[in-house]
Amino acid sequence: MTPYQLPAPPRRADAERNRGKILAVARAAFAEPGAQVSMAEIARRAGVGMATLYRNFPGRRELLEALYVDEVDAICEAAGTVEGETPGAVLTAWLHRFFAFFTSKHDIASELLAQSGGDNPVFSENRPRVLAAGRPLLAAAQQSREVRADLTLEQICDMVIAIATIHGDPDYVAPILGAALDGLRPTDTA
Repeated sequence: MTPYQLPAPPRRADAERNRGKILAVARAAFAEPGAQVSMAEIARRAGVGMATLYRNFPGRRELLEALYVDEVDAICEAAGTVEGETPGAVLTAWLHRFFAFFTSKHDIASELLAQSGGDNPVFSENRPRVLAAGRPLLAAAQQSREVRADLTLEQICDMVIAIATIHGDPDYVAPILGAALDGLRPTDTA
């Protein structure tokens, strides 16, 4: 913001509700297998006019970016609310949420990449946020000697992402993720 710009006024409650409805509908629509949902269909499902849709999201790319950032916000917030009996269990629970985040956002990220290219700042700005949110969980798990000390969060997240790209239904992929997360444990606890 330049010194001469005024901050944006707060949104009215009804405008915020409309934005929330649009995001909820779009999130569900993009989660449908093979979804090629138009902006008009999103507006119809949300029960808003096209002007309201475009006032909130001038184009499809902006809607996809908002969905992506909302989900990143959720995974970052989850790092502070995940429960478990031990630091290792807390980290593992958060990594399961990260896996679910990545698998559910794959289609949104793919379309966003196709529309804007790999240089879209939404990707480069949000990965560090996710890593910053998860680092205290890893540090606690490593300090308690429940997770190997030779792994970084980047390596662990890259492993989870690689598993998330495996084709197969959840019953096929879940044991693979479980085996990989079991591999985070130190081989000797001495």
